Amino acid sequence: MTIDAPTPQTAPASELSATARAMLDATISDLSEGSAQWASMPLAGRAGLLAATHAAMAAQAQRWALRARDIKGLDATSQLVGEEWISGPYAALAGVGTLSHTVAGLAAGKSPLSGIKMGTAPGNRVTVPVLPHTAYEALLLNGFSAEVWLKPGVTAAKAVAAAGLGELAPTVSGGVGLVLGAGNITSIPPLDVLYEIVANNRAVVLKLNPTMAGMMSVYLAALQPLVTAKLVRIVQGGAAEGTYLAHHPGIDHVHMTGSTATHDAIVWGTGAEAVKRRAAGTPVLAKPMTSELGGVSPIILVPSKWTQRDLRYQAEHVATQRLHNGGYNCIAGQIVVLSKDWPQKEAFLSELRAALERAPQRRAWYPGSDSRLQDAQACYPKAQRLANGTRLLVDIKAGEDTSVIESTEYFSPVLGVIELPGTGQAYLDTAVATVNRDFLGTLGANIIADPAVIKKLGIGFRNAVAALRYGTVAINAWTGVGFLTATATWGAFPGHTIDDVQSGVGVVHNALLIDDVERTVVTGPFRPFPRSFAHGEFALFPKPPWFVTARSARTTGRLLTGFVAKPSWAKMPAIFLSAFKA
Repeated sequence: MTIDAPTPQTAPASELSATARAMLDATISDLSEGSAQWASMPLAGRAGLLAATHAAMAAQAQRWALRARDIKGLDATSQLVGEEWISGPYAALAGVGTLSHTVAGLAAGKSPLSGIKMGTAPGNRVTVPVLPHTAYEALLLNGFSAEVWLKPGVTAAKAVAAAGLGELAPTVSGGVGLVLGAGNITSIPPLDVLYEIVANNRAVVLKLNPTMAGMMSVYLAALQPLVTAKLVRIVQGGAAEGTYLAHHPGIDHVHMTGSTATHDAIVWGTGAEAVKRRAAGTPVLAKPMTSELGGVSPIILVPSKWTQRDLRYQAEHVATQRLHNGGYNCIAGQIVVLSKDWPQKEAFLSELRAALERAPQRRAWYPGSDSRLQDAQACYPKAQRLANGTRLLVDIKAGEDTSVIESTEYFSPVLGVIELPGTGQAYLDTAVATVNRDFLGTLGANIIADPAVIKKLGIGFRNAVAALRYGTVAINAWTGVGFLTATATWGAFPGHTIDDVQSGVGVVHNALLIDDVERTVVTGPFRPFPRSFAHGEFALFPKPPWFVTARSARTTGRLLTGFVAKPSWAKMPAIFLSAFKA
């Protein structure tokens, strides 16, 4: 089960006043006009409108990051403010900027994939390299790479021809869509809106999650060119407004980010009637719906001989995957998978406890966090409270019951550890089979392994990655890097339906507008610079600024955001100087 939504969209729309309904009706009417105008707008005009939106976002970047900081109760001097720069305006600016370039290329008759040398992956899959996508990225993110894997059997030629999605048929309108905005990461609502407009030719009403009510004025200013064009309207409210909009005859499509409980309440209703509808296959929502719903993300550690500095660094890496944004991420790592036969297992766990202790503390700002932490403690009484009781490490030994933590997305600072037998390829294959079978959801999975081990396993390692049924797989990186990469796809592994939605249906981000995608695979350096060079990894990247232990993250996040607002080689030295102070 997932339990990350404080306000399920289930209240009857009859709770709304006649005035409120009339305002929402007028909003949808405006967007219907905007959708028609978008369908008649040439691609060059669309690219220009997106470029204007990029400029409007850039002008709001500082207000955006600081408003998010205040919503989440961070101290103005906290290094964690860097999270709000990077996962907020940085990610949104990268997304809209890349979309603008993509549409401009299509306007000139160029496929977004023209000139890209594609690769292959096991299972008759074609891969599309998407990071680095520019010379800037090759330096700024040196050591990181990402590729989008297409569905088995899709050829490179078909991928090139199909890239562009809705922009290949711009006069075919997708009508008006509803985006039920996320309540945790501030770039998610605008990025979802942009994808609906560009990939699906829809005007969009964005209903904010109540936790993000304070972002209203920022979003309106950042998206002002699209608001003026009647392509975007933003509304506040709770369950009643969400229900009214979702079932409104003027809404053609619904997209949401949240929990399976909220999704199922929208699609099937609640109570005994919902059970009957599901059994009969008659959803109460009779229109298409896409979604991103989180899950229980694994962090698979492949055993080998690590140095003490490796143990410490990777413990901070794992702590970051759980504690970023306070633990309130759909993609937060929730369970560390270890080999019970790894001689360094206890040494790593000792470093992990220390990393969870020393990471900066913050208030539990997301609704229901404390009760979820208590629920986990009740299920696992032996779990260890850390950081003045604000974090929970659930170390489950071999033979003990792991089912609850594997099937519950805690959406709070709860990190589990489970053990599996074996080493090498046998262990890795067992770990992959276990997370595929037992863990809730398919949004993202992480693997941490020494490059020497990856090289030794060879095709066996690549086959293990192919066997993982996750929409984003990160190797020596956090899947959050895939979220931040505008050219990557973001969403659950394909194949879910409204009957068993798991981590959702469809993808977003995908600024190259690639069709027939299966997953994104991100790869990062096992060690930061300069230790990377000392061990044969030619990666210039220091400790990443998204690490919760990165001391210079606030400054680095601000500088990175300024860079994507207006890229320039002249801005690079300051970024690197700040990053190397992490």
